[in-house]
Amino acid sequence: MTYCVGMMLDKGLVLMSDTRTNSGVDNISVFRKMFHWQVPGDRLIAVMTAGNLATTQAVISQLEERTKAPDDRDNSLLKAPTMFQVATEIGKLLRETVAERQKANGDRGKGRFTASIIVAGQIDGMEPRLFMVYPEGNFIEASYDTPFFQIGETKYGRPIIIRGYDRTMSFEDAVKLLMVSFDSTLKANLSVGLPLDLAVIARDEFAIVHERRIAHDDDYFQAISSSWGDALKNAFHSLPDYSFYDR
Repeated sequence: MTYCVGMMLDKGLVLMSDTRTNSGVDNISVFRKMFHWQVPGDRLIAVMTAGNLATTQAVISQLEERTKAPDDRDNSLLKAPTMFQVATEIGKLLRETVAERQKANGDRGKGRFTASIIVAGQIDGMEPRLFMVYPEGNFIEASYDTPFFQIGETKYGRPIIIRGYDRTMSFEDAVKLLMVSFDSTLKANLSVGLPLDLAVIARDEFAIVHERRIAHDDDYFQAISSSWGDALKNAFHSLPDYSFYDR
């Protein structure tokens, strides 16, 4: 399983993903799920992946190959005029990859090769944009009503983000909020695990202004986890007492 979050702020975009993949409790591996491509001064495009590992790796490999072919970039992320067209191209590629793998595997493969992708970034002269691409290739875009997307194991960390999110918050507070969301998910589901990858994309910078891998021995993440647990206990004990005898 996976947990990835893409969040839109007034200041830019914040992305975080875990790195755990597993096929049963005795086959756990670490694979990067966040990738980005940059043209200095022109664009920064990042993606996060969830779902069947072979499918997502096939999509990422094809995207990498297209960006490395300077004479044949018609389908390259580095040439698309808008982020909408970037999302369209990634959706088309994902749909074709899922279909090919399911067809090759026959009827038994139905539902086994699905994947989803968060696409984030900015192209010069346009606003930062955030999309969630489904296995069928269609996608939706973040808005003021839906300012963040999650893929993978979403249910444990979602309430944290809903309660704490503010579009005007600083990058630092957004990172703190995501760390609490991921900590809650890690505590509830063993299929999501450290290390975590973090990327901050500032508006009009066309670059990742802060990037970090959060490992098991990360002092700040451990402090967040411990402090959040203590804060929840204190909040619980501060609530009005319940009595069987009050009417």
